[in-house]
Parts: sequence; C-alpha cells; structure tokens
Amino acid sequence: MLDIKWIRENPEALDKALAARGARPLAAEIIDLDEKRRSVVQRLQEMQSRRNAASKEIGIAMGKKDTELAEKLKAEVSEIKTAMPTLEAEERAATAALDDLLAGVPNVPLDDVPVGADEDANVEIRQWGQKPGWNHPAKEHFEIGEALGGMDFERAAKLSGSRFTVLTGAFARLERALGQFMIDMHTSEHGYLEVSPPLLVRDEALFGTGQLPKFSEDLFKASEDRWMIPTAEVPLTNLVAGEILPAEELPLRYSALTYCFRSEAGSAGRDTRGMLRQHQFLKCEMVSITDADSSLDELERMTAAAEDVLKKLGLHYRVMALSTGDMGFSARKTYDIEVWLPGQDTYREISSCSVCGDFQARRMNARYRAKEEKQTRFVHTLNGSGVAVGRALIAVVENYLNEDGSVTVPEALVPYMGGMTRIEKAK
Repeated sequence: MLDIKWIRENPEALDKALAARGARPLAAEIIDLDEKRRSVVQRLQEMQSRRNAASKEIGIAMGKKDTELAEKLKAEVSEIKTAMPTLEAEERAATAALDDLLAGVPNVPLDDVPVGADEDANVEIRQWGQKPGWNHPAKEHFEIGEALGGMDFERAAKLSGSRFTVLTGAFARLERALGQFMIDMHTSEHGYLEVSPPLLVRDEALFGTGQLPKFSEDLFKASEDRWMIPTAEVPLTNLVAGEILPAEELPLRYSALTYCFRSEAGSAGRDTRGMLRQHQFLKCEMVSITDADSSLDELERMTAAAEDVLKKLGLHYRVMALSTGDMGFSARKTYDIEVWLPGQDTYREISSCSVCGDFQARRMNARYRAKEEKQTRFVHTLNGSGVAVGRALIAVVENYLNEDGSVTVPEALVPYMGGMTRIEKAK
C-alpha cells in the first residue's frame, strides 16, 4: 500500500506511474476521499475536545453553585454525545472508502524500470551459458516424459482434471532431487534460513503481500477463512507482520520448498500440454526483509542466488528487466530469469525476483527500529523464486536429452538421485 502522505505531495508522480502500468489516474480521487475523511476526523476531534472542556466547566460551575450555567453545559454535552455516533460512523465509512481505494493501487515502479505496456518492452540484462550443441532433434518435455514412462497426464486428468501431472519413478525422484538441491544450496551457500510454513493462510496474509483483494480469482479458497498459498512468498513475508524488528537483526532471509496452488485464471488455451502451467507445482522460494537502504543491493544478491541454481545445473538462461506493464502488483522492480527450452525453441520464465520497497510492509504493518531511536520505519521486502522446480525439471529433461531418448542427470543432481546418471525408459 502506498503512503497517503506521499500521494498528497506527489499526485502527478502517482498518475504518471499508473499510466506507465497501463492504469487510469487515481490521484485526484484518492486526495478527494482523503480530504473528506480528514474533514470528518477534524470535526470529530473538535467535538471531542469541546465535550471534554464542557465537562470540566460543569465541575467549575457546580463549585460556584452556578446551577443555570451547569445545566446549560450539561445540555451541550448531551447534544454532543448524541451527535458523535453519527460523525463516528461517517469517519469509519470515509476511512473504509479510502482504504478500499488504496488497497487496489499498484506499487510505483523505480525510475530505471523500462516503460512499456507488456512483455514486449522487457529488456535483456545478460545471458549465461550456451544452448545445447547436439545434432539430434529437440523434443518437448511431455514427449520425452511420456516416452520414458515417467509423466502421466491422462491419469492426472482422471484424478484432478486438466493442468495436473502424475510423475513416477525417476521423474518423481528428479522432482524431489531438484527441490532438495535448491533448498540445500540456498541455506548452505546463500545464507537463507529454511522454513516449513503452513500452506493454508488467512485473508490478512494474502492482503499483506498484495494478492487480496484484487487477485482473488487467481487463488484457490479452501474454506471460509483459509486459502491455499499461490507462493510461499505469502507465509514467509508475513512472518514479520505486525512486528517491530531491531534494525541490527536485518536482513532476514527465508527460504522454503513448498507446493503452490494457482487457479491460472485467464490462461485458458495457454500451455495446456505438459507441466509449464499447473494448478499445483513445487517451488523453492526466497524472501528477504531488509532496511530501507539495503533493498536494491539485496535484489541483485537474490537474483544472483537464483542464477546460481541454473549455473550449477548447466542450463542456459537470460535475465530480463520487466517493463512497467509486465511487473507484478506489489513490485517496484523485477528481474525475470528465463531458461532456454530446446523443445519449444524459446526462453521461458523460471524465476522472478522482485523488490517491493515498503509497499507490503505498510499492508502488514511490519517495521524496524534502529538502536537508541524511538521512531520506527517500515521494512522493505523482496521475494524471488529460487527456482520453480517443475520448470527446472522441464529444462533439465529438454536440455539433457540424448539421441536414444534417455536423459542425462546433471552432475550436481547425481548425489540426490542416489548415484543415477541417466534416466531411461521405465521397465
């Protein structure tokens, strides 16, 4: 959520940022609602102040035995008490209207974010590695997985419908190996604390990270007050909700390997075959909680940690700076890491690392305080995939395909695969 004081002082900057994101101007509407709310609050405060003063004056009048004045003051206090509930209701309604509007306003992009309507305006920052140099034909992961007997989409559909996969044998182990490899790397090499969080969260957790109220259609609701997490960003970031952290404890870095659940609303017809766009998928998440001065450096560090996964797996990738029109709701700046998939002859996103500034912290009321200072400041939050396990599996299968249809296991995963160096057709 944006700071209302900043909006009052920078209405043009807000509308410019909204225009860059492809949204309509809102500054005038927000300021109008804010002025109405402040007017009601001022009247209410004046009324409360007068009630308190009149109550004291009653005591003075009674002490002087001025009954007439005392009765007049009592009538005034009674009138104020009668009027206050109406004004308090106005204040609650005005605050709710302003909060509802602010809750739907996206974060303001940083100045160096490419301006554009969609992914076509994204800018390549760097590449690493090389595309496979073999001469045999490339295949898509589902062709390879079905031929080797490790991916079953028909039985998954029988169990759960579309956008699910049953992995068996070496493919099931490969998924587990990738997840363990990633979480081990981030905790032992990159300084993240491993967390095993709940996969069900309350409304306020999803509000804190920005999924609610605007993106409820992208989520799965499990019960009246519980939602399946769309990403472990939600529980990990909300670990500090409502807290005041000592500045010397920052940064906090959390990592979790969890299943995630997304409805994929609006993606009908896209990536319907295979494992690219699933309702349920495994992902290794990274979250950082920093002070206000460190968050941009932390974004570079987090992105490098995600890249390190692909480097150790020997997978060619590129890093893209997302445009204003392609960034997520809560982000100020985002890097997407796109891995090369020979079967599709294209790059596909496998990690997204974002810095959110204090946007989520304001929604969660998460703050920090420096030593010997009374004033608190909102923390800055970052999140990134380190990386999406299912898409890493796809990338490994397609990039390590052999001419005979088998798949070589990347060296980094061999210990996690029990020494297996090649995935062959299941017997």
